[in-house]
Amino acid sequence: MSKVDLFAAIRRDSRAGMSVRAMAGKYQVSRRTVRAALQSAWPQPRKAMPSRASKLDDFKPIIDAILLADLDAPRKQRHTVTRIYDRLIAEHGMQGVSYSVVRRYVADRKPTIRVEVGRGPINVFLPQTHRPGEEAEVDFGEVTINLRGEPVTCMLFALRLSFSGKAVHRIFASGGTEAFLEGHVHAFSTLGGVPTGKIRYDNLRAAVAQVLGFSRQRVETIRWTAFRSHFSVDAFYCQPGLQGAHEKGGVEGQIGWFRRNHLVPVPSLNY
Repeated sequence: MSKVDLFAAIRRDSRAGMSVRAMAGKYQVSRRTVRAALQSAWPQPRKAMPSRASKLDDFKPIIDAILLADLDAPRKQRHTVTRIYDRLIAEHGMQGVSYSVVRRYVADRKPTIRVEVGRGPINVFLPQTHRPGEEAEVDFGEVTINLRGEPVTCMLFALRLSFSGKAVHRIFASGGTEAFLEGHVHAFSTLGGVPTGKIRYDNLRAAVAQVLGFSRQRVETIRWTAFRSHFSVDAFYCQPGLQGAHEKGGVEGQIGWFRRNHLVPVPSLNY
């Protein structure tokens, strides 16, 4: 019996003339609960438990001061969580606080401190949802192979389906237009079709001739436009720079995974 059902039963018995003491015995509850049911049909919500004190509380102002100072420090010489943790122990005598507790606090405070000092809004990221076979992501990534004893940088083409995570890869000598188009043909042939929705791209030179301001409009290369028309590819162009990497994070991570699992140690070719 839920508490709402309990209150309804108590109120029903009360209208029938049953005493508070009798109802408390019948439902095995306190008389205070019976009186609360008679006052309101809806149970009062439980009071929130007060937050427990944390061993990190004494060191939070120190962390805030470090994060605030980092806003004006060179980008490559700002504190990592590990450096903050080490300084709290060495310089401020922190004990009994785990690294994960400090990491969570830094992750929460860093963006809010930027807002508090007027350095910009908080970036909000929404989880993406996809239907089977509808969307995909494409990107190139650098890989190294040993060709006749010499290290050579090649380009790894990857097309990853957003729903299943299934990916198709092919390594080319460069990331030019021929490799870009051939990679698509190989992926469509391997998968047995073309995604029915959008395929996400960054601003690869093989596809994009010009980025128009801060919009998502692009001037495409002629060969890419003809290729898209032939295969009915619907392209979605991500924002330039780091912001765009978040919009196709699946294939970004997939390229790193492929390198670590299939190209370590560095493969060698003798022909």
